[in-house]
Amino acid sequence: LDVKGASTGSATSGSKVVVNPSTGTVDFETGDKVYVGSGGKYVGFLTHNGTNFVGNITNPTENQPLQFYFLGNVTPQETLSAGTTEECSVIITDQTEHLPVISCAASYENYVSGVTSYTSHLLNKCALVKFNVTTPSNSPICITGMKNKVTVDFTQNTVTPSIDGEGVIMLPAGSGENVEKWAILLPQEALEEGEEGSAYTEDGIYIGTRPAVPTIMGNGYLADGITISVEVIGVPIGAINGLFSVSDSKHVYFSQGNLQYIGSAAIPYWKFADNQWDYLGDNGQGSTNQNVDRDLFGWGTSGYNHGAIAYQPWSTSSDFRQYYAYGDSGCNLWSQTGQADWGYNAISNGGNMENIGWRTLTATEWIYVFNTRTTSTINGEANARYTKAIVSGNKGVILFPDFYTHPDGVAQPTGINNSSIDYDNIYTESDFALMEINGAVFFPAAGSRNNTSLSNAGLYGRYWSSSYFSGYSEYTHQMSFSPYNLYPSNGVSRYYGHSVRLVHDAE
Repeated sequence: LDVKGASTGSATSGSKVVVNPSTGTVDFETGDKVYVGSGGKYVGFLTHNGTNFVGNITNPTENQPLQFYFLGNVTPQETLSAGTTEECSVIITDQTEHLPVISCAASYENYVSGVTSYTSHLLNKCALVKFNVTTPSNSPICITGMKNKVTVDFTQNTVTPSIDGEGVIMLPAGSGENVEKWAILLPQEALEEGEEGSAYTEDGIYIGTRPAVPTIMGNGYLADGITISVEVIGVPIGAINGLFSVSDSKHVYFSQGNLQYIGSAAIPYWKFADNQWDYLGDNGQGSTNQNVDRDLFGWGTSGYNHGAIAYQPWSTSSDFRQYYAYGDSGCNLWSQTGQADWGYNAISNGGNMENIGWRTLTATEWIYVFNTRTTSTINGEANARYTKAIVSGNKGVILFPDFYTHPDGVAQPTGINNSSIDYDNIYTESDFALMEINGAVFFPAAGSRNNTSLSNAGLYGRYWSSSYFSGYSEYTHQMSFSPYNLYPSNGVSRYYGHSVRLVHDAE
């Protein structure tokens, strides 16, 4: 069976289905699919072979037109069964790689057994819209409140648009002043300006408001464009709302908790601990078992094969040479591809996308955040940067953001900036929840691992930096603390298992 589609010159490159904004016509490409309905049921699909749409259909109804549906190469949510399926739907949220044009029409000819060629002119049931986007982010831009779901009713031969979830349409990545982006929108009534957050970047850093959108007519296009400004800095997904200077010109957000590798899941994944004071302790993570949850890692064990011999999160070798980032003793975690840094991973509660800005602090940054930066005055102490404490029953170190106001009704911290005191400050979970709202970060004393042996959990804290130790091939830098001291940076062998606390740069 063949069905002919409209074809014309393309307006943009790199789109799976290319739309000409001057005419609204579409260039089909090899591999595009058209779904076929007949007699109130789905009967099969056709695939474009470079010239026509060709394929097999099952038991179409004699002497009735065939119904053709092009669904933008988005896979239907339902499993389609020829001769049985009466309805299917697609979500056209993700428009970062192709424009999911929705079009349909009946065949010009009625189906007759033995005749294998049918003609149709597919009509778009969507609109082509130009957005002028202003954002400093290279992440895809999302707008909410749009109809983004299409339901095909084979019994009635209808295509109905609706809203799925928050009605998100995701535009392609790209930054700059008035960057032109095209998107497919389904017919819908005019929308008033959205609330704050109705436009945002996929990395969660920048937010804005969706402007008012005029009525969207099927088979039309908005050549003048709609301007969206996405410039308000938001806190990255999975971060604590507190800014920390790590140099004279750079600020970061800390993640909501220590990094964990959940090896016990059917599909293992990375996540941040649910609470800042959480750590796994001796749960079997000292073993070589790959299916154990872990939060103590050898240096550079991000799971990417970046050139080290020991690069998996469960690596327990005591040979420091197996932990050379990118196979080179003189490389930092951020060198070359950056994949030796744990932050390169998709983190389930930190945006769940690969390489979106999470990273490990350098040795110089650890020193700056603990010893150098200018911060608020707390309990009479100017430049109050940190103190030791017990939070929700767990010992560790509290790091205060650059601008911090201690909450009323919570005991004032003592021993500020004093590395030699014990964990004298005691805060309940509810106390620290108020401090966390104001940006306080807590590093639990999660201990460390030497080969397969765990030690000092609940007493000592050891946190990796991303910097190798110059002049000593065995060592890299760590931030460490105990009841008696705190070192923002000192040397330790690469094969030890330490905690990882990621940060995200603030733009």
